[in-house]
Amino acid sequence: MLSSKELCDLIAKGGVVADIKGSTINEVYENFTRKINLPDGLYADVLNKELIERENVLSTAVGKGIAIPHPRKQLIHNPSDERIAVCFPKEQISMQSPDSAPVFAFFVLLTYTSQSHLAILSTLAALVQNKDFVDLLKTKPNQKALFDAIKMYCNN
Repeated sequence: MLSSKELCDLIAKGGVVADIKGSTINEVYENFTRKINLPDGLYADVLNKELIERENVLSTAVGKGIAIPHPRKQLIHNPSDERIAVCFPKEQISMQSPDSAPVFAFFVLLTYTSQSHLAILSTLAALVQNKDFVDLLKTKPNQKALFDAIKMYCNN
């Protein structure tokens, strides 16, 4: 598990973007990959392609309106390039969620190792169990509000 500071640092690198246009998952992915902060050498079209390929294998929707998209293969080559982009679509998106809930928040993971990937997943899984945190995500919080909530609800 990550500390709230580590999680916030990763999100600060990836950014928080709201009102992403699109009525399908492919449209939303195409639009948010062009708006998030990517590391040098990683291009939006490459990330978009990889996320769609991953989504075609198995939905990254985890329930409660949350999805955690990530590429199947490593796209970054330096641990300092790891990041999480938080994206809020303009309209909720229907995905193959285990609870059939439409997705209103995406945590896009770019990780360097499977170990860091699992640590992030574990931390996010714990956070989204908190109803107050999920309710806050529904409001499409800005980065400061999101970080305040992470600091409040993240089990350190």
